[in-house]
Amino acid sequence: MFPSCAVGNSAAFMAAWQAAAAADARLGAWGLGTAPGFAFVSDGAAARFGQGAPRFTLTAPAGIWAKALQPVPPRHHHSLFALRMRVPEFAIGGEELVFAQHCHLARRVLEVGRWVANGRPLPVPAVPRPALAEAPPAEIAGRYVTVPVDGVPHRIYLEQAGSGADLLCLHTAGADGRQFHRLMADPRLAGQWRLTAFDLPWHGKSPAPGGAAPGDWRLTTDRYVAIIMGVIAAAGLRRPAVLGASMSGEICLELALRHPEAFRGIVACEASDNIQGRKVPWADHPQVNQAIFVPEWIEGLMAPHAPAACAVDVWWQYSQGGHATFARDIDFYSGEWDARERVHRIDTRRCPLVMLTGEYDYSCTAEHSAATAAKIPGARFAMMPGIGHFPFAENPPLFAEHLLPVLAGWR
Repeated sequence: MFPSCAVGNSAAFMAAWQAAAAADARLGAWGLGTAPGFAFVSDGAAARFGQGAPRFTLTAPAGIWAKALQPVPPRHHHSLFALRMRVPEFAIGGEELVFAQHCHLARRVLEVGRWVANGRPLPVPAVPRPALAEAPPAEIAGRYVTVPVDGVPHRIYLEQAGSGADLLCLHTAGADGRQFHRLMADPRLAGQWRLTAFDLPWHGKSPAPGGAAPGDWRLTTDRYVAIIMGVIAAAGLRRPAVLGASMSGEICLELALRHPEAFRGIVACEASDNIQGRKVPWADHPQVNQAIFVPEWIEGLMAPHAPAACAVDVWWQYSQGGHATFARDIDFYSGEWDARERVHRIDTRRCPLVMLTGEYDYSCTAEHSAATAAKIPGARFAMMPGIGHFPFAENPPLFAEHLLPVLAGWR
């Protein structure tokens, strides 16, 4: 049975959950009433949603659901995708294609259940996350530079804010430089550093080369390094510090290995020498809406502490990615990238390396990053409580508390 909660008992909770979901404005706008049936299942009991017999089920023992329904769930229990990857007792049954097509409904239903389970008054907020005290927007200057990629000139869009020593900011898979706008607005950073963020080819405002067909984008370790070094030269950056996360955290390790003298220091977030199990067929499946599935997959990688405004921005930016761009980036992140036989050669005496990983990152876990850091003499590692896979985008104020002390030693 489902765990006891504020509404009294398991049966009462399920009835209240189903009623709240049926009345939820967001689920109504998304078409829950006409969606295929699905169910949350616990020890034989089922809370059913949508129309008809369940086409997919989300199943776990009551103890697992008790954690997932907490106001702030513990790591690996905060999203359906985290549960699936890191909690063996959880399973998705039935038609996985139907789940991929309707994962946004399942996520929202879980949010509604969490709200009801903790006795909060209805209606459920559209984005049940903390508020953010917004800073004045950054003064950002954008321009294009030309960078050769495999002998072909590419127009690369970059943005800069602040003044001082150079800090090069590398966006995550399938995203673009907008991820850094709130960091660029932080006067503690912009007052001492000139932050530069650029969009990889096929990402954001950096177009595909002429004659390329949709889906042609491919990222390899060699190509990634060449693009970054080309941008540094074209933008006139002077021995920058570098910041990246996820796939850009991975390439940070490669930069430290290949070009240690080019950088004053490197901050590799959510980075590991190898990541397995992150490729799924749904990110560019013809029967799955990429503009819904990809940001939903991403939403589950953020910590529950991420402010609502930031989480909405991350979701929106990921819904705008070009066809198959995110999927091809994941081919690099959890495929082509493998530095297990190289990272031990990084010389931190020539290029200081700090590795930071969010507590709630279920893709590249803190344990993954710590194991990689342990192979690199002189590398420093720390876990960031209350942060997930996108530290500079999902919670910039909290991330800055970890970043600023690191950068202070490199000026």
